[in-house]
Amino acid sequence: MLTIETNDIAKAAGPETCEGSDCIGCHGCGTAELREDNGEQDELESRNFTSTRNACKLCTPLGACLVFRGVEGCIPFLHGSQGCATYIRRYLISHFREPIDIASSNFHEESAIFGGASNFKQGIGNVMAQYEPQLIGVATTCLAETIGENMPQLLHGLRFENPGRSLPIVTVSTASYRGTHMDGFHSAVCALVEQLAVKPEIAAEKNAETSSVNVFPGMVSPADLRYLKEILSDFELPSALLPDYSETMDGESWSHYEKLQSGGTPVLAIAAMGHARASIEFGRTLHPTKTPAGILHETCQVPRHLLGLPIGLRETDLFFSVLQSLSGCVVPSKHQRERGRLVDSLIDAHKYVFEKRAVVYGEEDLVIGLTAFLTEIGVTPILCATGGKSGRFAECLREAAPGLPEETRIEDGFDFAGMADVAPSLAPDFFLGSSKGYSVARKLKVPLVRVGFPIHDRVGGQRVLHLGYRGAQALFDQIVNTLMERKQELSDIGYSYL
Repeated sequence: MLTIETNDIAKAAGPETCEGSDCIGCHGCGTAELREDNGEQDELESRNFTSTRNACKLCTPLGACLVFRGVEGCIPFLHGSQGCATYIRRYLISHFREPIDIASSNFHEESAIFGGASNFKQGIGNVMAQYEPQLIGVATTCLAETIGENMPQLLHGLRFENPGRSLPIVTVSTASYRGTHMDGFHSAVCALVEQLAVKPEIAAEKNAETSSVNVFPGMVSPADLRYLKEILSDFELPSALLPDYSETMDGESWSHYEKLQSGGTPVLAIAAMGHARASIEFGRTLHPTKTPAGILHETCQVPRHLLGLPIGLRETDLFFSVLQSLSGCVVPSKHQRERGRLVDSLIDAHKYVFEKRAVVYGEEDLVIGLTAFLTEIGVTPILCATGGKSGRFAECLREAAPGLPEETRIEDGFDFAGMADVAPSLAPDFFLGSSKGYSVARKLKVPLVRVGFPIHDRVGGQRVLHLGYRGAQALFDQIVNTLMERKQELSDIGYSYL
């Protein structure tokens, strides 16, 4: 999707019609309209713009590519133009600081007119020869979707022309003009489950003593994935995470070059997901049934546990309660102590965060988890914004954070230009979100606590821990220290004791 910064709009409109902060954006007619101070602000903000102004979301295939890198021996393959693969590689590398190869069918003018079947066949052949992957994850781009590429037909033709040859390929539709990177992420996980999971012949094949638990964590950090595996191991629960890019997108230094980084969810583990004793899925805004766990529940009768991202005390308690019921074990003492230390720290530092005001933004379910945590520690979220459009954001947000004030502004389908418009009047003490909000926070001279994706202006974005008691502890310390540092910076004295 085309993303236009507000400064780009101003340049396009021309100096005679655009006056810096007074410009509310281009309406597709080549001119910019000036904001009037006549009480019509709500009407201006509700107008539909023909372009997205610095979107609070990323392109759909990006999410799919990240999922495919979380499968062992899998290489992402974009059916479309080469520029899409280049953009996504650059964006992922800048956050994870890891190399990532993304193949492309490399559309050109002829492909856009007559279709990309020839490019697809040649590209798949090249990838098979060069990488020898266990799986190829094919995601379509806007161009392929717009011209109506029939991927099942292309895949059928490819296999027909290669009889007797194993072609492990999963396809997913990811047009950016009808979704966000989170839509692409969830669609790719669904495609893996639908196309690879084997339906058990009979229910008796499930063995509660030996079968594993499926975990669909959503788009969290590699550090979060490693921590989730640690928790499941402590509960003595065999598990399969999908995706699992904890090593592929945050690995060790190599002694020799690896075409495909080691790690990821084994393909055989995905195939066995229909035999699992249960599925745990994070995401309050997810569709009631059209999710990986929902598909497995409907087709394989695998029980589904839908939870919010376990950020903070309340949501983590719910997650641990499910683990207790599945394992038959009490919460391990290690995690009980971590919870106790977290509660103690909330008491110790309550005076620093009480009634502070925060702007929270990012993916829908991440914002919900962060907001729930902020209300637990006494911070008032004054704006909760997301670029997603699930239609369930506001309802799920208030369900997860019952203490959220009625006056809190909740926005979905939002962009950073809109945030820049409304944030000054809200007088926030800090921002909580990705690097994409830095320009807004900088203009207001308000600190930004970086979480989520992408983090491009700091090192270690892939190691930010969000989940569980341990993640809440790290996040709480970061918020408190940011506010204390801000207090020192604004002080004429510069207190060294706070």
